[in-house]
Amino acid sequence: MLAVEGEGVKAGAKPNAARSAIDHALALSKRQRTVALAIVATAMVLDLVDMTIINVAVPTLQAQLGASDAEVQWMVAGYSTIFALLLITGGRLGDILGYKRAFLIGVAGFTLTSLLCGMAQTAGQLVAARLLQGGAAAIMLPQVMSLTQVMYPPHERMAALGLFGILGGLAAVLGPVIGGLLLSANLMGLGWRAIFLVNLPIGLVALILAARILPGGRSAHSPRLDMTGTLLVMLLLFLLIFPLIQGRDYGWPLWGFGLMAASLPIGLLLVRHSRARMARDGSALIVPDLFQARGFSFGLLTTLAFQVATGGLLFTLTLALQRGLHFTAAQVGIAHVPYAFGASFAIGMLSRKALPRFGPIIISWGALLMIVGLIVLTLLLNAADLIAASPLLIAPPLLAMGLGMGLIGGPLPPCTLSEVDVGHAGSASGLLKATQQLGAAIGAAAIGTLFFLIQPDERMGRAEAIAAFTLSASVVCGMLVVVALLALAIPRQLRIRGQ
Repeated sequence: MLAVEGEGVKAGAKPNAARSAIDHALALSKRQRTVALAIVATAMVLDLVDMTIINVAVPTLQAQLGASDAEVQWMVAGYSTIFALLLITGGRLGDILGYKRAFLIGVAGFTLTSLLCGMAQTAGQLVAARLLQGGAAAIMLPQVMSLTQVMYPPHERMAALGLFGILGGLAAVLGPVIGGLLLSANLMGLGWRAIFLVNLPIGLVALILAARILPGGRSAHSPRLDMTGTLLVMLLLFLLIFPLIQGRDYGWPLWGFGLMAASLPIGLLLVRHSRARMARDGSALIVPDLFQARGFSFGLLTTLAFQVATGGLLFTLTLALQRGLHFTAAQVGIAHVPYAFGASFAIGMLSRKALPRFGPIIISWGALLMIVGLIVLTLLLNAADLIAASPLLIAPPLLAMGLGMGLIGGPLPPCTLSEVDVGHAGSASGLLKATQQLGAAIGAAAIGTLFFLIQPDERMGRAEAIAAFTLSASVVCGMLVVVALLALAIPRQLRIRGQ
């Protein structure tokens, strides 16, 4: 199912004086590339863990900081929203400034804003710190994919991207596990603050190692920053996300739907601007030629639908376990272990072996497996007394859902980026990460809103919490059907392009 085009980076080639990132990467030994891959993978794990780790702390934050439901949504979805608003620009900054320099700026900012999150004294301060943290992550994360594409030749790139799939799946589902353990341990009396302050030593070590190991240089295309495109992208995403997050508290006013409708002409304007800017100087923020590859276009659409489903699922499942079954933070963390194990096994073993043989069709298989597991889990949660007596009954469906998640999340990034020109690695990586975070924000905001419509107050009974999750789960199942259908359009013959 895989074919390779182009030369790419040749292992063992001699360094030269050119300024492109490709040329700098040629000087790296195999061991240095391995260490560099571990450094950027650590940054990716930090981001994904921080995206979901806060979910289990929601009741604690509401009790200790007096956070409202809207503020909690901004703590969760606000991070993803700002991340999505700035990701494409962050990716392009790597092409412009150099992937290593942009990575160092992003890691330093992420470490500092993690400290601000841990020091927050009010819900408003924590929301502001989370927004800044999302902005720093938007500079840091695109460089992960970009540096991988730069450092590895085409025939090795799929294995490297597969590693990110393994770590990404694990990090996303282990966030609640780690969060629950940190809250229960109450390290040094820090309470919920530990879930943010734990990033400090990791970030500092990553900064030191990245400065010494990562290759310098920029894109061979030497693009310039597209400020007009940046503003249009931010406006477009704001028009889509803000009404979803704030709509419930304002009673779904007409202006919210007006903002979402206004995203259509802004999107068309962005397309027109990108084509004109690319024709003029080749420095468009969004490179139109990327979408000529069918795998990239349908990969992004599949990624969006998948992230909407999983973003909404992880958020509402945590609420249902805490509000409906009265699980503690530690119990919620333990409940996610089968999900995490299934995702890890599917990405690390099943998808890596199945993708070369069967192609992207395994994404559809994963979506169907997630649907079956979610239906069984929902039926069990509706038998709340049975679960209260035997909590381990929810482990098998969660394991099935994790396996399905791994069959989707593992192959999607390599399938989406398989045909991308390395010279536009930053733009493509930014688009992929922006799509992931936009989907997660929409899932947490829209599906979370459905949950709160049925159970607006955590003091309401178990029946309301379970009914709220049942409705949310039905929407998630619908989105997974969309994932299964979209994945069928991704070309089964993946062609990996070199520089």
